Amino acid sequence: MAAVATCGTGVGSTGSMVAATSKNNVTSFQRKGPRASGTDSGCSRLVSIAGTRPSVRNGQLLVSTGLPALDQLLGGGLAVGTVLLIEEDKYNIYSSLLFKYFLAEGIINGHTLLVASAKEDPADILQELPAPLLDDNYKKDFDEDVCNHQTPDSNIKMKIAWRYQLLPKIESGPVSSSRFGHYYDASKRMPQELIEASKWHGFFFPEKLSSTLNIEPCSLTHGYRKLLQFIQKVIYEEGFDGSNPQKKQKNILRIGIQNLGSTLWGDDICCTENCDNSHSLTKFLYVLRGLLRTSLSACIITMPTHLIQNKAIIARVTNLSDTVVGLESFIGSERETNPLYKDYHGLIHIRQIPRLNNLIYDVSDVKDLAFKLKRKLFTIERLHLPPDLSDTVSRSSKQDLAESSKLLGPGCGMMAGGKQHLDF
Repeated sequence: MAAVATCGTGVGSTGSMVAATSKNNVTSFQRKGPRASGTDSGCSRLVSIAGTRPSVRNGQLLVSTGLPALDQLLGGGLAVGTVLLIEEDKYNIYSSLLFKYFLAEGIINGHTLLVASAKEDPADILQELPAPLLDDNYKKDFDEDVCNHQTPDSNIKMKIAWRYQLLPKIESGPVSSSRFGHYYDASKRMPQELIEASKWHGFFFPEKLSSTLNIEPCSLTHGYRKLLQFIQKVIYEEGFDGSNPQKKQKNILRIGIQNLGSTLWGDDICCTENCDNSHSLTKFLYVLRGLLRTSLSACIITMPTHLIQNKAIIARVTNLSDTVVGLESFIGSERETNPLYKDYHGLIHIRQIPRLNNLIYDVSDVKDLAFKLKRKLFTIERLHLPPDLSDTVSRSSKQDLAESSKLLGPGCGMMAGGKQHLDF
């Protein structure tokens, strides 16, 4: 029986091809079925990279941030070749946790890591990564974690809050481990064998300082210049820029930079408003984005924007970042004791979402978001106002709650700004 090649035939096989066609009365111009395992490599499809998926909006390759709820808010995940800027909370508690989630997701998917810090040794940061929360083994623990943080009235369906019933829900629990993005147990550390099996590069800035520092005529600080050279070296030498076409197995480079812009990096933008190196940070981000755009890499940066004195620098940094997420912790503020925020640990602000291949960026339509750190999970939820106040609450307390609700976004603040409190 004559065999017909799928990728092309020579002159000698034309006769057998016509004979097979006339015998089976089937035209040769038909949709090809599933490819056999022994087909030529020249006709094979593009190999997908582990831990990635295409965007349903524009087909851009996405990676998970390590927090599925945040992936959902960002339009499906973090686009490859972009920068995610995390505005640190006041005490840098929750922003460092998001930083570790991003790195832990890379280890689970087998991605290459590049960890840069001027405060902690990258090896010590990897030792503090949270353990993966597998569905089959830890589903019971997740249910217990949710039950421990539920209030007695949380199981009662509030028909008065019709506004919240119409809004889409944000994923907060573990799903199939084969899906895009994983969940992590903040109370446990990642197994040592997973860390040892991963491939990572560390950049600890104090180790890069030499006793004889040569002042070069460059607009970048010494720390930023060294870090850019290190990132460029890893991208080029390991073929993340596509310069090595012989490399069949492609992978993603996850870059994590901690506390960028602080004085530990040799920058003075957090010390004075009229600093000498006001353009050093923005030029660093400009060059970094150029490296990311031409490579299979994604970057997360945590920055203490609340310490930057010059607000114009913050605006330029925001414009040079693709995605900007701000964390506002309640620790040490009046909101920590406010009954309106008793079930949450802080607010999360989606300040900027990239609109790829366009001149302007997208703006998230979700304004009222809050986060809380449970015993094991870091969750992002919609900030729900109390549905009702009992008669035992004093009039002054009601006024305080009404004033506090005005500080929220237009979603909650406008709803509670009428004459009657919480008039839905």
